[in-house]
Amino acid sequence: MVAIFAMLGACILLAGTTLMAKMLGSGSDGLGLHPLQITSGRFVFAWFAIAGVAAAMRPDFKGMSWANHVARSLLGFASGTCLFAAAALMPLASATALSFLSPLITMVCAMIFLAERVGPWRWSAAVIALIGAFVLTGPGSETFQWAALIAIAAALFMGVEGIFIKRLSDTEPPVRILFVNNSIGAIVAVTAALFVWQWPTTDGWLLLAALGLTMVTAQAMFIQAMKRGDASFLVPLWYMVLVIAGVFDYAVFSVIPSVQAMIGAALIVCGAIIISLRGQNRQAGRERTKQRPERAVAQERT
Repeated sequence: MVAIFAMLGACILLAGTTLMAKMLGSGSDGLGLHPLQITSGRFVFAWFAIAGVAAAMRPDFKGMSWANHVARSLLGFASGTCLFAAAALMPLASATALSFLSPLITMVCAMIFLAERVGPWRWSAAVIALIGAFVLTGPGSETFQWAALIAIAAALFMGVEGIFIKRLSDTEPPVRILFVNNSIGAIVAVTAALFVWQWPTTDGWLLLAALGLTMVTAQAMFIQAMKRGDASFLVPLWYMVLVIAGVFDYAVFSVIPSVQAMIGAALIVCGAIIISLRGQNRQAGRERTKQRPERAVAQERT
């Protein structure tokens, strides 16, 4: 139950970050901010939050894989900026659904860089997700615009970032990963934002602070959920973000997704869930295979 509530809490908070980004980017706070400036607020205020935790836990920074950290942070900066830009220009549910193409990108990257084998189930799921993307963004849809390409770019960056997150999570503690990621991200984001800087309103500052704190809290709740529960059960719950984002968009901006958008989003989510669950099953199978020789050795010793 703790894992379920943590995952649902992470979904609500993540959907809230896209809502706040849309409010900032569309000018609902009185001044439309550039996506680079919104991303800088996300990283800077998130850094203050995680820095306090890191100061208390004092993680060891020896033996860090700086190349993976830098690559992951740059990809995270790019994906966040693209997602925030898309959220300001199109329905939140559609932007969120297109970002869910990221597991497909991660799958392809895993084939190329990690030499993973992809079976017929995951290939079929990839086809389903791609059909959903075409339905969602095809001619006649409300997202048939260049903003959809920005959301797809966000999914591309997220998918490649997933490879580096996997590499880091196998060897480094979560607190160190979050602290280093937000530190590098803050430096890059602030530097980029200086070229488009405009002074936010008071409400804008409050939204930027809330965006950063909400994002890092969502990350922490997601990690806790995955630690306490079975991934095969929790992964489908993660896609509640799509529904919650749609509810937020309707409540604040009175946006109602079209039937075509809902069908496309449903296909993308189905494909993403299958890809994620089959990936989890493959990982669990590898772990069981590794444990068999160890158990055999232990039995011989006893």
